[in-house]
Amino acid sequence: MATKRWMLPDGMEEGLPPISWQLERLRRRLLDHYHDAGYELILPPLVEHLDSLLTGSGSALERQTFKFADPQGGRMLGIRADMTPQAARIAARRYADSTVVRLCYLGTVLRISPDSPGGPRSPRQVGCELFGQPQLEGDLEVLRLMLRTLDLAGMKDVHLDLGHVSIYRAVIARLNLEAEDEEQLFDILQRKSHPDMAEFGRARGLNGAIQTLGELMDLNGDVSVLQRARTTLAQGDASIAAALDTLENVSARLAAEFPQMPVHVDLAELRGSRYHTGLVFAAFVPGYGREIARGGRYDGVGSEFGRALPATGFSADMNELLRLGAE
Repeated sequence: MATKRWMLPDGMEEGLPPISWQLERLRRRLLDHYHDAGYELILPPLVEHLDSLLTGSGSALERQTFKFADPQGGRMLGIRADMTPQAARIAARRYADSTVVRLCYLGTVLRISPDSPGGPRSPRQVGCELFGQPQLEGDLEVLRLMLRTLDLAGMKDVHLDLGHVSIYRAVIARLNLEAEDEEQLFDILQRKSHPDMAEFGRARGLNGAIQTLGELMDLNGDVSVLQRARTTLAQGDASIAAALDTLENVSARLAAEFPQMPVHVDLAELRGSRYHTGLVFAAFVPGYGREIARGGRYDGVGSEFGRALPATGFSADMNELLRLGAE
């Protein structure tokens, strides 16, 4: 019984030498690089008022957030599950006079459940957020920062996945689903289960409309997928056509700058928080079943704090970077 007192909860980690020293060296390398790239370091609090943490972009994190009442004032507090909403609040409230805001951060977050089976519940999150830059150049700037982060962590043979959430949203909008049904459909799409998709359509009388989502699940592979998508999805839909244009531009730029890096396009890949509004991306390494870094565009953030901003960013778990890289 006494032994169990020293066991950590599931999904929690502690750093001991020499790993703790390796983490510290990696932390210094990354923050020095972000500083040189013009990103300001922020140190948000671990705990905030719950309505602040779950406002706007943070609302998608409600199920992952530990909540408790503040004994001092009675208001509900939350332990951050992601630092991106905190960065958005800081950009809107503390940098109101700046047109473009570049912020970086590094700190522990806490989640009720891991993002994937066997994953951590207390990642040591590192990332960068770029606010006020709506153009493609902003997405590419953040993508380069993410790839450089992986390089500094000693990652080899990185593979990049690209997607665009506007395509899914344009298709789903045609179905006029209730929120609960859309949640179920989203899960089916992530699992790429054609039988479940067909059954979902039959049960709701959506057989014809649901066929397009079945096609969306199969639109993954190299950049030739984008031309197939124009034929099967984009006819007469300007938002899908624009999203495909963005993916083609990003793919071409990446091929020119990182010719050895495999780029995979998956138009049904929507993993992660659901506050994204445009281009999304994730990095993988062979032999590891989940992404090692991810990010994307989430325009409109900060409106609840008085200043809506275009935004894009990425984050990763320092613990996983150290485990998988060559420090």
